[in-house]
Amino acid sequence: MPVEFAALPYDRTALEPHLSGETLDQHHGRHQLAHIERVNALVAGTDLAEAPLEAIVRKAHGELFDHAAQAWNNAFYWHSLKPAAAGGGAPKGKLAEAIARDFGDVATLRSRFDTLAQRHFGAGWAWLLQRRDGRLGLAVTANAATPLTGEDTPLLAASLWEHAWYLDYRDNRQRYLDAFWQLVSWDSVAARLRG
Repeated sequence: MPVEFAALPYDRTALEPHLSGETLDQHHGRHQLAHIERVNALVAGTDLAEAPLEAIVRKAHGELFDHAAQAWNNAFYWHSLKPAAAGGGAPKGKLAEAIARDFGDVATLRSRFDTLAQRHFGAGWAWLLQRRDGRLGLAVTANAATPLTGEDTPLLAASLWEHAWYLDYRDNRQRYLDAFWQLVSWDSVAARLRG
């Protein structure tokens, strides 16, 4: 069974005014769809033809890895966000406690996350992760690289690919990051937290 191209978890305009429907059309409807189509073409007739996307990412190399990881990263990204009316805000419960323990507060988390994202040259992803020891950490990965292939548990992702923001913010990555924080689904992040 081919890897399915999943619909967005909300309407294409639900993230406005922070991310436009046009951006979602390009990012999800064009780029992510192209990755899924390429994955399906590359796995056809192989032992990965029936594998779920996550398993493909963990086993693949080269071109297949690039497309599979991008497809997975993008799907994860969409589920890290909520419509503007419900997103943003502040984390609660165990997640809030973990952020306070490891960063001091949400403002410091945001500042450090944004600094890493701004310093990253080119395309990739910024991540909030849970390390094996349970502590939270930050990382930036280049291009299609993903923490899914390592020991960290991804909790939150921001796309650093230009198609994630260029139509809305041109070359201003910081304005995109400011918008991103208005859309974060802290409930989704908390649900991914281990222990």
